[in-house]
Amino acid sequence: MILRSTITLAGLLLSGAAWAAPVLKADIVVTGAIVTVGDMFEDAGAAAEQALFRAPMPGTSGMVGLADVDAALNRIGIDAFEAAGVDSVRVSRAATVVDEAVLADLITADLAARGIVGTGMSVDTLFSSPVQPLNAEAVAQPASIISLRYLPGSGAFTARFAIAGINQPLDVAGSIELMIEAPHINASLPAGTLLAESNIEMRPVPLKFVESSGVPRLEDVVGKTLLRQSREGMMLRAADVAVPLAINKNDPVTIYFRKGPMTLTVKGQAVTGAASGGPVQVLNLMSKRVISATAIAAGAVEVSADPLAVAGI
Repeated sequence: MILRSTITLAGLLLSGAAWAAPVLKADIVVTGAIVTVGDMFEDAGAAAEQALFRAPMPGTSGMVGLADVDAALNRIGIDAFEAAGVDSVRVSRAATVVDEAVLADLITADLAARGIVGTGMSVDTLFSSPVQPLNAEAVAQPASIISLRYLPGSGAFTARFAIAGINQPLDVAGSIELMIEAPHINASLPAGTLLAESNIEMRPVPLKFVESSGVPRLEDVVGKTLLRQSREGMMLRAADVAVPLAINKNDPVTIYFRKGPMTLTVKGQAVTGAASGGPVQVLNLMSKRVISATAIAAGAVEVSADPLAVAGI
């Protein structure tokens, strides 16, 4: 036990309370830049928040001898402490690792806040020079963007970051590729396949490759029919799919004419194909005339012409 005199903290002297000497710890971990009495000692009492000395850099540690501890305590008016058999204290400072992935996430968040990165998009960031992982202070926001300059035409960027616990800012440069989720066929399928969600896999593709034609969403292709044979891994475009036909060319159909309570039906044959609700040409098998109709379901069409023209009589 190191004891020069029985001098206590001024506040405790004024209150008349008895004071127990703080007990030194052998190994401590701090998160901030300053080591306090409460960090170094058990039972630090009212002096717990008093600063003793600077902490090591984030992610590093150092040894503090008894003489240094005694001198630091003496400066703040504490003249006694219990060493408890400890001849030096290992002081470590916690750290959060800031690497390229962390910086890339910050860049993505900044571009999203500007409206450059939207729903279904991501950012592929390539740094001009490798960024070595840095030990930042263990705080809620270990790194933040000071400035980011991005050139959409070339994809080039420069950025400056503030790293908690490190005085100097971090400057980086590189290129950014904006990516967007696009539907891809996950198996080779023939033309005419009715696509289900299980046939589709959303994969990122460079936005610049699809800016002119656009990218269909998953809901834009599920339930549609493939217009051509498609190989596994092929990206789907809007022109590759169509609403499935309710009626195909040459299908037998029933032609309906409705007016008030009256419904007239005539047998016919489709001359063209059509999706439900779409226009279709059909042959009236009674009159042998081709008429215009609307596909209402598989094998059924509806016309709004005069019933005599429909019946052919």
